[in-house]
Amino acid sequence: MLWRMRTTLTLDDDVAALLEREQTRTKKPLKQIVNEALRVGLTRRKAPGRPGEPYRTEAVSLGRCLVPSLDNIAEVLAISEGEAYR
Repeated sequence: MLWRMRTTLTLDDDVAALLEREQTRTKKPLKQIVNEALRVGLTRRKAPGRPGEPYRTEAVSLGRCLVPSLDNIAEVLAISEGEAYR
């Protein structure tokens, strides 16, 4: 069964701008762009969350710590900004 629906949508300005940009870029009709975007978006919404690749951060050496302890904030400020930090 082929079911088509004609409707009127009020789009937010940012969404309308994205649609216009996509239409200019692809030279496709607005109807086709909206249908494709809705199809992709709605499919992703109903799909169960799948685990992605774990995020990894490269370790970087920052060198040795210039203050003996970060527990005493006054001492850290005095070392980093001088005794006149107050």
